[in-house]
Amino acid sequence: MRNDRVFLTGATGFVGSHVLRELLAAGFIVRALVRDKSAGLDGCETAVGDLERAGELLESLRECRYLVHCAALYSFAPADRDAIERVNVTGTESLFATAYHAGIERAVLTSSSATVGPAHGANVATEADYAPDGGEGYHASKLAQERSAVSSRIPTVVVLPTAPVGPNDHKPTPTGAMILNFARGRMFAKPPSGGLNLVPVEDVARAHVAALRDGRSGERYILGGENLTLDAVWDMLSEITGKPVPSVRIPKPVLYTIAYVDEMRCFVRRDAQPLVPLEGLRMSEERMFVDSSKAQRELGFTPGPVRGALERAVNWYRGRGYLK
Repeated sequence: MRNDRVFLTGATGFVGSHVLRELLAAGFIVRALVRDKSAGLDGCETAVGDLERAGELLESLRECRYLVHCAALYSFAPADRDAIERVNVTGTESLFATAYHAGIERAVLTSSSATVGPAHGANVATEADYAPDGGEGYHASKLAQERSAVSSRIPTVVVLPTAPVGPNDHKPTPTGAMILNFARGRMFAKPPSGGLNLVPVEDVARAHVAALRDGRSGERYILGGENLTLDAVWDMLSEITGKPVPSVRIPKPVLYTIAYVDEMRCFVRRDAQPLVPLEGLRMSEERMFVDSSKAQRELGFTPGPVRGALERAVNWYRGRGYLK
């Protein structure tokens, strides 16, 4: 029936797969967007399509009441920047326009806490903050995506996860790659002196359901767990994996030189992925600390311990052969 059917994008991704599970557990019928029928999703309907041709999804959307848009192209590779714009920005604009014409009544957009920018001194970032305009790449696209969604004619709630961690990060995300590479003993120097907020992915998924039901249209909700320095994260990973924390920190000028050379390598080899992405490096110097009290008050958001989420992530990688 239309009255409890959700059209979900990104169901095969890290966050989206957990959102799918929580929507089904909450009693919703889910129609998941997939690229082909072999996606292997259980418990839901599927609609074959592509965000770059969102207009073709009109009939699939017409039978749904809600839209939860988790899909995004997440890459720091220079060769992917045009595709990031097409999928994350233009694709979102087209999807929401098509959803409006299909009669979708309410939407939840998965944005990113990067759109609020870093902490300012002792003041952590809140939903009232916005990252500076300009630039290109993934994080700039998320800010543009968010503005496109909230300016659409569909009542939209925006959720801003920080850095989710936990099982099923199979691609993996940059945060998952950090966990995996640390567990493999491939970190040879200490991280930059910044910080980030980590949050269990399962809690992020449950908050999507709460946002769909109880979130206020036009509002942003930061979904964060614990504000941690990168050194603290690596100390925690060391305790979990038994791998030592490197004793040397690469000087900033050397690190940026490596990153610029790596960027040039990726421009020459268009299929290459950056080993030290400039976009990620710049963020790693900041303290990406946030305040999630608004989501706690209005959505009942209660994130669990980050250490447990990191343990679940490592155990998931180990159980599926990522770690020897």
